Amino acid sequence: MSDFIHLHNHSDFSLQDGAQSVQMLCDRVDDLGMNSIALTEHGNLFSMIPFYKAARKRGIKPILGCEIYVSVGNHTDKKQIVTSQGKKWGYNHLVLLVQNETGYKNLMKLVSIGYLEGFYYRPRVDKNLLQKYNEGLICTSGCLAGEINQYAAKDDYENAKKAALEYAEIFPDRFYLEIQNHQIPEERASHSILKRLSTDLNIPLVATNDCHYALKEHWEAHDVLFCLGTDKNRDDPNRIRYEPQQFYIKSVDEMFDLFKDTPQALENTLKIAESCDLEIPMGEYHLPTFPIPDENGASDGDAFLRTLCDAGLKERYGTITPEIQQRLDFELNVIKKMEFAGYFLITQDFVKYARDNHIPVGPGRGSAAGSIVAYCTGITDVDPIKYNLLFERFLNPERISMPDIDIDFCIEGRERVITYIKERYGYDSVAQIITFGTMKAKSVLRDVGRVLGMSYGEVDRIAKMVPNELKITLEKAEKMNPDLKKISSIDETHKELIDFSKVLEGMHRHASTHAAGVVIAPGPLTDYVPLFKSPSTGDITTQTEMNALEDLGLLKMDFLGLRNLTVINKAVLMIEKNHGAKVDIAKIDLEDEKVFALFAKARTTGIFQFESDGMREYLNQLKPTCIGDLIAMNALYRPGPMANIPEFIARKNGISKINYIHPSLETVLKETYGIIVYQEQVMQISQIIGGFTLAQGDMLRRAMGKKKADIMAAFKVDFVDGAVKKKIDKSSLLKFLTFLKNLHNMALIKVILLPMHW
Repeated sequence: MSDFIHLHNHSDFSLQDGAQSVQMLCDRVDDLGMNSIALTEHGNLFSMIPFYKAARKRGIKPILGCEIYVSVGNHTDKKQIVTSQGKKWGYNHLVLLVQNETGYKNLMKLVSIGYLEGFYYRPRVDKNLLQKYNEGLICTSGCLAGEINQYAAKDDYENAKKAALEYAEIFPDRFYLEIQNHQIPEERASHSILKRLSTDLNIPLVATNDCHYALKEHWEAHDVLFCLGTDKNRDDPNRIRYEPQQFYIKSVDEMFDLFKDTPQALENTLKIAESCDLEIPMGEYHLPTFPIPDENGASDGDAFLRTLCDAGLKERYGTITPEIQQRLDFELNVIKKMEFAGYFLITQDFVKYARDNHIPVGPGRGSAAGSIVAYCTGITDVDPIKYNLLFERFLNPERISMPDIDIDFCIEGRERVITYIKERYGYDSVAQIITFGTMKAKSVLRDVGRVLGMSYGEVDRIAKMVPNELKITLEKAEKMNPDLKKISSIDETHKELIDFSKVLEGMHRHASTHAAGVVIAPGPLTDYVPLFKSPSTGDITTQTEMNALEDLGLLKMDFLGLRNLTVINKAVLMIEKNHGAKVDIAKIDLEDEKVFALFAKARTTGIFQFESDGMREYLNQLKPTCIGDLIAMNALYRPGPMANIPEFIARKNGISKINYIHPSLETVLKETYGIIVYQEQVMQISQIIGGFTLAQGDMLRRAMGKKKADIMAAFKVDFVDGAVKKKIDKSSLLKFLTFLKNLHNMALIKVILLPMHW
């Protein structure tokens, strides 16, 4: 343990008041040689999982905490209160730090209640709630906005003493008087009272620095961010100012220099850090229990799922071939081994509810369409056998991860499905998922320029210099556009615009509700994750975003509201009303020549994925004659694979010779004229050429898609060894790898896999 630990810190998850990312905070702590740090956002636990993971990855002990808002009266009282301290809204700051799992759960309860019940300008709790949920938490008196410290700054010993005794009683042997020194007169004025209270009441002092940015030189960028959060211009004489510039992560020497006269306050940071030992359980799954109907007679979820699948198999296929039965048995065995029967039962249940209540549901999207279990239970309407889709791409027995089924619903019926789930599993067990907007390259320039008082026209001109490219950064944009690089040299204001924007780029700007995500817990959600209530919309969401929920093992699903389904449904109803004909959209003819004639003439305006000028030009050249042609064009029309479209068209129309790279690949590539189009084909080819299992092929294609060089390197020896054993000639192998490189636009494949010795 280092000689001092920072226990009062904010990241950019303290929205528009923290000018450091979790990564910047951890990097700074690591650079200073400190091996522990606390993160105490304003009223929330948004950063909980990102911070925990980032700190642990760096070998830093993470201490979870929160700077909460404590109301003067009851937390549900929503009215202005002017106190003797002058607090118009009637709340004070207080810092809570998690000691153990009990404290972790209690803090999640408190911050959830703050948003769900106590929000009034801030998410507030009261002292009665602190008494109820105090166990496992260490409490410090906070900054100058804390009740005790504010009384102390006004030399009000009696009221400071009264408040200190209250908190000492609520948190027995776990309460500290927080002493800070940012060279603010009011802070220095508070020190004598705080020291006296510590002596008189035997309450220990603890030294902190209220850190809002990592480096001292970032103070101006933070000032700009704070102006943005309070909707003020930097030159506004009436705005709140963070001065002096001392709210950064200071070194041990700097902290010892500030608190020479109270060394025990520094030592107590170590005592607190040593008493905090939280291990957040990850890798465990927390699935809700699906209620199995009593009349079914199934002993458990696996048995009930098989019953549903057996019935669905007969309905879907009529004649059940050995191949179909074998596929079903294989999938059910994997699902049983991975203990995911409940996931499928829950999903088929709400899909069935939607269909039974005439809410249009999509036929299936993504890798879930590769599951015959999903097909037999009605989750999807795509036959994986007919379209040669692979289950291993959806659930890989060699890569344990939660299933992920995205379901499309009619946009007008989506909320009814969510309400059904809440009624089925409990309103306190279901919520939508939070997402965070970030300040990207263009938007951060506009935000910072506005705070600096620059004209809209000038800032707009500069922002438009940033190329319209996915994941573009200002640094990358400057390399691509020399004119943007010159902006800093115009004058001091333009230099500040670029400098501050680079510091703030990527910071979280606001919280909102994920368009599709819904989480379902096996009990009250606040036992697993804190909850947030949007002040503007009233939406209740988790405080942790999608990826963090996966880390926590909670069941999350995407309920997508798809307007196309609404349009199709209304068209079907209009046809029935106007023409008396009932159209079953799930049974339309996929071989209608008139439809393909329209596509061949590029008459596709208004048809999703086929209406762009580029796509229409390719359709005109291709002259599609089957649904497979349209599926392939949809897959190819994206960066990287687009390079193969001209050759695909030439082979389709007999202009170019169809080449299968190797004779053994004809069965896999025949439907796409020898062109590798689908990820399933990559998996199958890795099986045929490299001798991989389909599960290994899935891991290979994931590594390719995510550009994971280390994982791909681990595969290369096995791949080549497998090709040698199968007597695949070098020429065919190199052709295959070149196709992959072109398909995914990845130089990594060339670098890692091609230079091999035979």
